[in-house]
Formats: sequence, C-alpha cells, structure tokens
Amino acid sequence: MKTSALLLALPISILANFCLRASADSTAALILSTKCQGGYNINIWQNYNSRELLYRATSPNGNLSLGKGTSQATEGVRVYKFRSGIYEYWVWDGTLDNAQSGTLEVYKNKRILMKQACTKS
Repeated sequence: MKTSALLLALPISILANFCLRASADSTAALILSTKCQGGYNINIWQNYNSRELLYRATSPNGNLSLGKGTSQATEGVRVYKFRSGIYEYWVWDGTLDNAQSGTLEVYKNKRILMKQACTKS
C-alpha cells in the first residue's frame, strides 16, 4: 500500500510543480500586460525572489512560456527580450509617440519574422 501510494504521489507532485511554475502569479509580479494584433496576449512577469523576467503569451497559434528574459531602456522606451532556440521575442513597452502602445517583434536567426502593434491592457 505504501509503495503504491508513493508511486501515485510522485507523478502528481511533479505535475503540480510544473503547473505552479507556469502560472507565475503567486511567485512573480506582473509588470506588463499587452494585447497585440493577431490575437496575441503578452504578459511579462518578474519573479519576486530571483528577479528573473518571465514571458507568457497566448495566441491563436498556441501558448508560449519563456524565462530568463532581459530588459533594457532604449531611447526612453523599455524593451523585454526572450530567447527560445533560434527565435527571439521582443516586447516594446510603449513607443516614443504613445506610452500606452507597444510592439511585439519575433525574430528567427536574427531576421524579423513578425511585427505586431500592441496596446497595454
């Protein structure tokens, strides 16, 4: 009985651990939320303890969750950058003309693949 209970509990605890990491809301603060053309909803989170930047996106093409992002100010506009293999995702927090707008850019092998206008939500 103890062995079977342990074998059942182990996969559940592993699954729960992965689910909790993906949600990010209890361990991180939401620092940017945008809605972009094409049905892309982007949230940028920052982990309370590690200060790691997290990227969470939902779209008609599926969901994407990335960590280890970077942030930098460029000409008064903040850009958040995330990498997944040969892809890079850049989220611009505002534009020089409008602080409530922004841009989602996706690069493949350092060449722009997609660019979508966004608004803060």
